This record gives sequence, C-alpha cells and structure tokens, in this order.
Amino acid sequence: MDKIIDLYLTNQATRKDWQSFLVSLGIHNFSQREINVIDRTLGLVDENNQLVATGSVAGHVLKYIAVNNAGAKSGSRFNQIVTALMEVLFNQQIYHALVFTKPKYISSFQHLGFRELAHSSQAAFLESGTPDVDDYLNELPQVAHADQKKIAAIVMNANCFTLGHQHLVERAARENDFVYVFVVAADLSLFTFEERFNLVKAGCQNWHNVFVVSGNDYMVSSATFPAYFLPSSDDLIQNQTTIDVRLFKKIISPKLHITRRYVGTEPFSRTTSLYNEVLNRELEPEVRLVEVPRYQVGQNVITATRVREDIRDGNLAEIKTLVPATTMNFIQDHFSELQTRIKKGMNIDGN
Repeated sequence: MDKIIDLYLTNQATRKDWQSFLVSLGIHNFSQREINVIDRTLGLVDENNQLVATGSVAGHVLKYIAVNNAGAKSGSRFNQIVTALMEVLFNQQIYHALVFTKPKYISSFQHLGFRELAHSSQAAFLESGTPDVDDYLNELPQVAHADQKKIAAIVMNANCFTLGHQHLVERAARENDFVYVFVVAADLSLFTFEERFNLVKAGCQNWHNVFVVSGNDYMVSSATFPAYFLPSSDDLIQNQTTIDVRLFKKIISPKLHITRRYVGTEPFSRTTSLYNEVLNRELEPEVRLVEVPRYQVGQNVITATRVREDIRDGNLAEIKTLVPATTMNFIQDHFSELQTRIKKGMNIDGN
C-alpha cells in the first residue's frame, strides 16, 4: 500500500534520494532559486518504502511534481500526490493553487479540477481554486463602453520607476482613451512590490486615464516560473514570456478590451529584448504592439539598472537626472536602507 510521507530536504541523504528520483524522470535543474522557495515536500512511497512520486509546495505554487510512470498505478499515484499537496494548502487556508508543468500533463491536472491558462511547446500554466483569473479581472477598474474606446496596456517591473517609465506611460496615455499599467507582483527586486507599486502610482498621478494595477499571479515572473525542466536560460525566457503573452492575449486583453500594448525598445537587457520579440510574434493582430524608443537624457539612455548602480555607489546627484521627483523623494528618504539591502546581497542586475 502506497503512503504519503514528508521529505525533509535539509537531510542530505533524503535530498540526494529525492534529487536522484527527479533526475531519473528528466528533471535536472536544482538551483538555489528553485529550492530555497520550497515550503514543504511530500513523497509517495510503495510497500517497499521506495519513492514512487513526489511534489513540493512553494507559497501557493506546486513544484517538482514527478511520478514513476512504470506500471498501471501511475495515474492514481499522480492523483494522490497532487491531492496531498492541495490538502497542505487547504490546511494553511490557501484555496488557490498554481502549477507550471509540461504540456503532456495538462489533461492530468484538468482531471483534478485545474484550469489551463496558457501553454507553450515546453510548458503549461494552470490554476485551481479561488480567487482565480476571472475574480482578478473583475476586481480591476472597468471602463464604461470599453468596446468603443481605445484601451492600452503596459507591463512593468519598475525597479524603480524612472523618467523612462514615465515617458512610456505619457505616450500611451496621450494616444489612448485609457491605459492599464500592470506592475509585476514578484518580490525579488531591490525595491519591494509595495514600494514599486506606490512609486508607479505616484509617478502616474497626473494622468486621469491611467489605471495602475497589480499584475498579481497573471503577469508571469521568475519568482514562480520553475526553470527546472528547461534546458537553458534562453529557453526559460522564451517559454516564460510565451506563456505570459498568450495568457494576456487569450484571457486578459479580451476581458479588458485592450487593443494595444506599449513597450520600450531594449538595447541592453537580453531578457527584455527576447520578451519584446515574443510579444511581437504572439500579440498581432488582436493586440497591436507599440515599441517606443528608449528615453534619453543627452546621450544617455535611462535605465532602472543605472539608478540601482547609482544607489550602490552613492551618486544621488546623477539619480536626480534619471527619475521623477516622486521617486527621488523616496530614494532620498530611504537611501541608507536601500544601500543596506545591496550590501546584504540584494542583486541589482537585470531589469
């Protein structure tokens, strides 16, 4: 008789057996970024105490789900391990779960009540429970007679909100009746989500037709997208952004009547450049992609990365030329704290 047990990955022998089991089933990436966020790992063992299935929970995301496909019990074992993981969440009063998996497992998750949100050739994104994507969209500001309006969207991390971001919003606000600015909700940046969200709101307060909203779970981020079954970082970016864009095109833009999406051109970040390529490939013709040249001060292109480097180096005078007054006031008021975060190891590279 199979039984569910806890697997404590802090135990080196347990971790080694767990990892070997996953490797045998084609999962090879065990980066600290993936492992450190795990809250609990379960195993399903057979009558010989051999591991036949496993799965982990990180927040409300199911990760590292793997089942020994040999024999007739694989389907029931899949059901057992996923059901047990859902019970872990229920016991924590978490009633909404996300999972990123391989496309071949979509039907198995759907059998357990999961809803597919989007998929690419190598990955799929599903959810179960409430509040779901429909609840999220219903809570966003709604535009009266939206089908008769020009409505645009911008998705930004804004780590932190710069004059470049503000320029992009100003352009979209000028060319459309309404603009949704979605702020990526992951908390992996120098500036926390709450800080970033408030800075974007403050920087956009002069435009009455701009709605600043959280991207919630539906603007896919590296915080929740498991890279473990993708062979390279480029594949990770391509699949992550493809799922993100397809979810946006299939579910979000039709509900909100979004017909344009604005992005800045990207001469520096490979990640954002690849993201723009996917947007260009996937959005048209339902949603028009508008690429806006990066905002410059003199010969210098403004980037949030440069602002973070200036915070590290103590260049307050230069920061003042790169950000709106609302962002500058926040940086000045929290300068020591931001520098301390960097000294403690907060990564300031990337977007």
